[in-house]
Amino acid sequence: MARQLRTYTSLWAMMPHDDSGVTLSYEEICEKVAAAGYDGMAIDLGAGDVAQAREVEPIMARHGLTPLIVAFPKTVEDLRDTLKMSKDFGSPFVDVIGQVMPINVEGMIPVIRRWIEMADEVGIPVQFETHRNCITNDLFTTLSLLDAVPEMRLCADLSHYVVDREFKLPLQHHVAQMIIRILGRSDSFQGRVASRQQIQLQLAFPQHQKWVELFKGWWQDGFESWRARNDDGECIFLCELGPPEYAMTDARGKEMSSRWDEALIIRQWITEIWQDLGGNN
Repeated sequence: MARQLRTYTSLWAMMPHDDSGVTLSYEEICEKVAAAGYDGMAIDLGAGDVAQAREVEPIMARHGLTPLIVAFPKTVEDLRDTLKMSKDFGSPFVDVIGQVMPINVEGMIPVIRRWIEMADEVGIPVQFETHRNCITNDLFTTLSLLDAVPEMRLCADLSHYVVDREFKLPLQHHVAQMIIRILGRSDSFQGRVASRQQIQLQLAFPQHQKWVELFKGWWQDGFESWRARNDDGECIFLCELGPPEYAMTDARGKEMSSRWDEALIIRQWITEIWQDLGGNN
């Protein structure tokens, strides 16, 4: 099996999907996502719930879309049922945004290890998303966790660390090296462009181009790292441009760009990066 790039969008990002403010039915969402050429769609149990997941999964299946479950376990044991459901759905892994947040690294280590053990028991991989307001909230803490738990794998959404740490451009060398360490332990990636003050920027605005270039470079670095570690398998990239209040709005509450179009632009960028690195071989 050759290396393959798989692109996903998020159900959360499709509700609504653009600046019209219109929320489509699940059938319409799945039809639109599949027609655009996405391989799957993330089902976010933080923005939705298990009932929503069970309702939308068969509709996704009819349209040939693979579900990717994003879990927000509030206790250690909470993750088990989500792992079982995800395995039944055929999710490639479970993206964990853990709501169990001990104060120090020593308290976090047994939580991470237990979730990994639980995933092994159920028979589905877990990746821990780099995300605010969860166990990987802080970049420095996450790096310490990676040292302490060598089997810990990440899903890299670097937008959160740009905001959390208020990165300045140009990046200092030691900051760039920290991100390289994160990417070196990441088995999937997420697409959103942030700045040190905003979690989600409009891609075409001139003032945002320095941040666009930063993220495009990181996505290339991430793909290069993934390819160096994997001779075959699927590399998953999730285009996740969230609705308001992730998306910035004007005084009337209207979004300032079309997230649907922007997600397709990101998808085109990462497809080109992937091809430049050798494509599906």
